[in-house]
Amino acid sequence: MTINADVYFIDGVRTPFGRAGEKGMYWQTRADDLAVKAMIGLLERNPDVPKDRIDEVAIAATTQQGDQGLTLGRTTALLAGLPQSVPGYAIDRMCAGAMTAVTAVGGGVAFGAYDLAIAGGVEHMGRHPLGIGADPNPRFLAEKLVSADALDMGKTAERIHDRFPHLTKERADQFGMLSQHKVAAAYENGKLQPDLIPVATRSDSGWGLATADEGMRPETTMEGLAGLRTPFRPHGRVTAGTSSPLTDGATVSLIAGKDAVKEHGLTPKMRMVSFGFAGVDPEIMGLGPVPSTEKALRKAGLSIDDIGLFELNEAFAIQVLSFLDHFGIADDDPRVNKWGGAIAIGHPLAASGVRLMIQLAAQFAEHPEVRYGVTAMCVGLGQGGTVIWENPAWNGRRK
Repeated sequence: MTINADVYFIDGVRTPFGRAGEKGMYWQTRADDLAVKAMIGLLERNPDVPKDRIDEVAIAATTQQGDQGLTLGRTTALLAGLPQSVPGYAIDRMCAGAMTAVTAVGGGVAFGAYDLAIAGGVEHMGRHPLGIGADPNPRFLAEKLVSADALDMGKTAERIHDRFPHLTKERADQFGMLSQHKVAAAYENGKLQPDLIPVATRSDSGWGLATADEGMRPETTMEGLAGLRTPFRPHGRVTAGTSSPLTDGATVSLIAGKDAVKEHGLTPKMRMVSFGFAGVDPEIMGLGPVPSTEKALRKAGLSIDDIGLFELNEAFAIQVLSFLDHFGIADDDPRVNKWGGAIAIGHPLAASGVRLMIQLAAQFAEHPEVRYGVTAMCVGLGQGGTVIWENPAWNGRRK
């Protein structure tokens, strides 16, 4: 066994993200079929990768039941046509499921146990709402370990507004509007479509084809956002316009070590530099990416000033604003979520981590002057996750 410190993100794809619920485009589509479709698309895009040489398949889901259960990594691998010799497993870290799948198999690559691995996630929030069927231990409430509404993500977002009153509703509205406009511009300029795998859909009106994210609202204005109700608290500050919608979708990525890159003639899109996960008070879970990013930066020997691109999951606008405020980054800094984020695209919980990586990788290719980028996200129950990546196309110059 050879220790292989270089871990590469070779490629990543995703399904278009659909609105959860009966009116969403995936209401009659199985969760595992979404992951299988993405995996087949990934394998077809990388024909030089021998299927029997894939050492592991890790697929995350937050609510592991029904068509989203039964050891997804193994079942989806078999359904996608991988040989029976390829093993797989399921993983759960709520919103950071796919991110954790990548870091877990990345650790296996670095250790020398894996040469090639597939990592991703799926969430069908229409079929499997967050927390359904869960039975939290009564000690959590009896011993006041967490608040009774710590799993109500909207209320945790309101608490960040409470803690940082200078992060106003108006600033959150502005951020939400810009996310919608940036995603619309990215679609108009063909930035997102290359990494989308079309999915056949079925509804009462017949068959269709999902080719774009369903939740976008490019017509969003500040005036429209100002009039939205605040469902998580009377006279609150968090609205549907500053929250990621409930979403269905899947993502997968191909992770490899340097020997596999050389043997199979692969072209890495990113190199993993470091990662960090951290815990915070579950009642303000949105602050999680701050300590996880500080940890990842410390382990990499970098500072926040070394980061040229950020892909931050927009669970809520206030969550991203608190991150930017902590690190002294402007709300509209062009390094942050250049093509928009989850407020417009959607956040299918366990799938979102790899979506961040897909968008960062595509931006790296366009910006050889940028050496390092970050993917980061908050996680339910009070956690944060961050991965720092290096751009293989870096030309040693700054813009």
